[in-house]
Amino acid sequence: MNIESLVRPNIRKLKPYSSARSLIKQDKQVLMDANENPFSELGRYPDPNQTDLREALAEYYKIPSDSILPGNGSDELIDLLFRVFTEPGRSNVLIPQPTYGMYEVAANIQNCYIKEVMLDNQFQPDADTILEAADKETKMIFLCSPNNPTGNILDTNTIEKILISFNGLVIIDQAYLEFSNSEPWRNRIKEFPNLIVLQTFSKAWGMAGIRGGLAFTNPEIIQWLMRIKLPYNLNQLTQRQMTQALKTAPVMKNWVNTIINERNAMVKALNTISAVVKVYPSDANYLLVKFRNAEQIYKQLKKRGIIIRDRSNMKGCKSTLRISIGTPRENSLLLKTLQNLNTTENQPTEKTPSVQ
Repeated sequence: MNIESLVRPNIRKLKPYSSARSLIKQDKQVLMDANENPFSELGRYPDPNQTDLREALAEYYKIPSDSILPGNGSDELIDLLFRVFTEPGRSNVLIPQPTYGMYEVAANIQNCYIKEVMLDNQFQPDADTILEAADKETKMIFLCSPNNPTGNILDTNTIEKILISFNGLVIIDQAYLEFSNSEPWRNRIKEFPNLIVLQTFSKAWGMAGIRGGLAFTNPEIIQWLMRIKLPYNLNQLTQRQMTQALKTAPVMKNWVNTIINERNAMVKALNTISAVVKVYPSDANYLLVKFRNAEQIYKQLKKRGIIIRDRSNMKGCKSTLRISIGTPRENSLLLKTLQNLNTTENQPTEKTPSVQ
């Protein structure tokens, strides 16, 4: 596949900005070139190439550093993909629904047309339907696995068929990978030159507050993304914290095991509540649940200080609420509140515990 042929024409001609730190490392240098404050611990600009972090990620994931790009959350990486590979008012992308909403937002920001294909009643994509919907202006296909908000893993054979047959980029968003038994698609980027895999430090790693996302793909695509990213997109503190987290991976794995156990217990408990129609299978840190009266239950929980996500307005998700797995105490409070709402037929005067 000719990756350069997919790049927006003006980006091919773009001369990237050369920052003060792009060529010179800070170590043991007298730095008098970037108009910084020399007296502050955080007075120096961060490494725009994220060298130390990328090397640490390469060692942890066993993938070459030139095939990894950290970003200011996965959302930044999604935005970069649109800015490099789509032409406003001309290109289109294919987004199976229901799925993560930022793909559509990023497309709209870039004035990129969207082709939607519905997942089936098991929330699985159909390769033939997707490939038939694509045309010569379709630059990217987004696949989220585990899918948000449904929580399920997308079929491997279906994804392979799309990767082989589609003459464009296939982005597989594995933000919730650690909560599943699924194989990481990042290990197959050499096999598929059009594959881009997104992961994040916001979920299993517990670092949503510092915004750290990852793209794994072939080095040519990485270089095009590097060409247009902001010079200092990932701050010094985030780079440092992500690097440090890799040294304490067992902590993350313990959190994941606890969340999975809590998720499994919540599935059993929810299935005893008569207002629950269905708890969809999940390989993520949340559950999509269909209720008989989803809107009323959402409002009653919110009134009692328990915030979940109403997904009823999403295509294919009528009458559903998405519940993130919390601490054991938070999960117990949610379930007790739902049981009391169920018992009292959702009377708003019923008193239930509130979050402290």
